Amino acid sequence: MMASTTSSTAVAGALFSASKPQGSAACPRVAAGRRRGSCVVRCDAGVEVQAQAAAKAASIAALEQFKISADRYMKERSSIAVIGLSIHTAPVEMREKLAVAEELWPRAVSELTNLNHIEEAAVLSTCNRMEIYVVALSWNRGVREVVDWMSKKSGIPASELREHLFMLRDSDATRHLFEVSAGLDSLVLGEGQILAQVKQVVRSGQNSGGLGKNIDRMFKDAITAGKRVRCETNISSGAVSVSSAAVELALMKLPRSDCLSARMLLIGAGKMGKLVIKHLMAKGCKKVVVVNRSIERVDAIREEMNDIEIVYRPLTEMYEAAADADVVFTSTSSESPLFMKEHAQVLPPISDAAGGVRLFIDISVPRNVSACVSDVGHARVYNVDDLKEVVEENKQDRLRKAMEAQTIISEELKRFEAWRDSLETVPTIKSLRSYADRIRASELDKCLQKIGEDALTKKMKRSIEQLSTGIVNKLLHGPLQHLRCDGTDSHTLGETLENMRALNRMFSLDTEKAIMEQKIKAKVEKTQN
Repeated sequence: MMASTTSSTAVAGALFSASKPQGSAACPRVAAGRRRGSCVVRCDAGVEVQAQAAAKAASIAALEQFKISADRYMKERSSIAVIGLSIHTAPVEMREKLAVAEELWPRAVSELTNLNHIEEAAVLSTCNRMEIYVVALSWNRGVREVVDWMSKKSGIPASELREHLFMLRDSDATRHLFEVSAGLDSLVLGEGQILAQVKQVVRSGQNSGGLGKNIDRMFKDAITAGKRVRCETNISSGAVSVSSAAVELALMKLPRSDCLSARMLLIGAGKMGKLVIKHLMAKGCKKVVVVNRSIERVDAIREEMNDIEIVYRPLTEMYEAAADADVVFTSTSSESPLFMKEHAQVLPPISDAAGGVRLFIDISVPRNVSACVSDVGHARVYNVDDLKEVVEENKQDRLRKAMEAQTIISEELKRFEAWRDSLETVPTIKSLRSYADRIRASELDKCLQKIGEDALTKKMKRSIEQLSTGIVNKLLHGPLQHLRCDGTDSHTLGETLENMRALNRMFSLDTEKAIMEQKIKAKVEKTQN
């Protein structure tokens, strides 16, 4: 299924390699170094333009080949697919290489929808998962293109990536998203932050105009499912978030006698950092030092939480603050580690009363603390993958509630699939209307020619045209009424789809092939532009 093909990138690369010596030879030697340098730049620029043109040509050629063999794809409609990895399938070392910052989601969606067989796309990237949802013209080719894109972005070979990826199709992909939104696939069952992240995918798509009709509806229905599960099962009651699990883990690792008096440091005052402070306060901690780029966000948190002393220190004093801390929580969006082995080595030792070990609780992806910090004798590093120890302790009750949640998920899944099925009749309605209008226009033209245009006034011509339009509308009213369905009634939907197939056969509308050709044509035009 995942057999590789020659990509346009490979074609471009081959052309670049072949063109480079030729470009260098075409540039005459010049004594002055500056002129030689400008010549190389011009030659390289020319080669780059050639490479881009070749890549474009290869992409168009692939689409044209797909168009030729489009008949093979008539039996399957566009597939909804999810290709991704999560805390359940891949270690944090791999997830952080694939992580996409929220502000880059629109760019990633644009790149994905530019792939030959991808119509729509959305990216859900959090500390625990990186999932790509797409509508693909062809399941096999679409999945292959997405995996290749992920490989190129992360630098991880596709063969290695596949060992950790999961791929789900149509109803399985939709059910997975609904379960994710409900918190059923989270490390912490029922946690609420993931629902906010699913909502953010929709907001990001609306702001950039990147979400297509199917993906947009699927994510909105997933939000509905997530809300219903939390309201009707109380699965989030008593559930811990990643941030609260991090606090629990820190308190588990500290000596019981010193857990509340330990010196706490938080680096990063974003959403997850704020939750860390909230849960420290709930556990009885009286003071926390917060290192952040600016003081404004820290001041806002301080106004909300009056029962804990919050001390601000700027980012430039991060290592000094760490020297005075027993526990260091890190929650920033930094692309590179903030703490390496050499930083931990120069930090002063921790008192025996605090366990003699400085704890680094890193809930960031990409990670803020390098794993090699644990090689230092008086330091221990824990990341999001280590939170499982905390989560297992209070999982049983939420597992029971998760079973109840599946009933709600199934109801919402049925609604979404009925809506998607109802869309199938729209092309048939358009095709039937177009077919009837073509006949009407042709017969009207014949009639007017027989009568002779000079024999008719403008008013008479308009009356005859209105008559032909009225007859067609009345004849089509019944068939079109039996093609309209909102998908809420499964029995009515079944009848509607059967009516659609019957009309396609009776009038040889060949709707599916026309839709596929239209989609491919749009892809070719997009690539050419």
